[in-house]
Amino acid sequence: QVRLVESGGASVQAGDSLRLSCAASGRPFNVLDLAWYRQSPGKQRELVARITAGDRQRYESAVKGRFTISRVNALNTVYLQMSNLEPDDTGVYYCNAVEFSPAGVLRGDYWGQGTQVTVSS
Repeated sequence: QVRLVESGGASVQAGDSLRLSCAASGRPFNVLDLAWYRQSPGKQRELVARITAGDRQRYESAVKGRFTISRVNALNTVYLQMSNLEPDDTGVYYCNAVEFSPAGVLRGDYWGQGTQVTVSS
C-alpha cells in the first residue's frame, strides 16, 4: 500500500507560479511511476504530467512549457512546478502512484486526497 499526501495548493492570480508536492510512503519510492492529475469543475479527471521510475516525462499539451514534473527519490517526493498559471488550470490536483512488477504486471494504483488550485484572472 502507498500513502500519498499532497500539499502546496493555493489561490493565485493568472501569471503566478506555484509548486505542488506529494510525499509518498509505504513502498520503495524509486520503483513507482508517478503522475499529477487534475479535475476541473464539471470535467473529468485528466492527466497533467507523468514521470516514470526511469525519469521519463510526459505532459498534457496545454501545460507543456509551463509545468515541470520532477522527483527526488531520496525525499520520497514528487513535485509539480507550475508557471504562468491560467484560469483554466483551476482544479483539484491529485497525486498518483503506480507500481509494476519487473514483468510489467500492475501491482498497485494509488491516489492522494487532492489539493485545490484556484487561478483568478
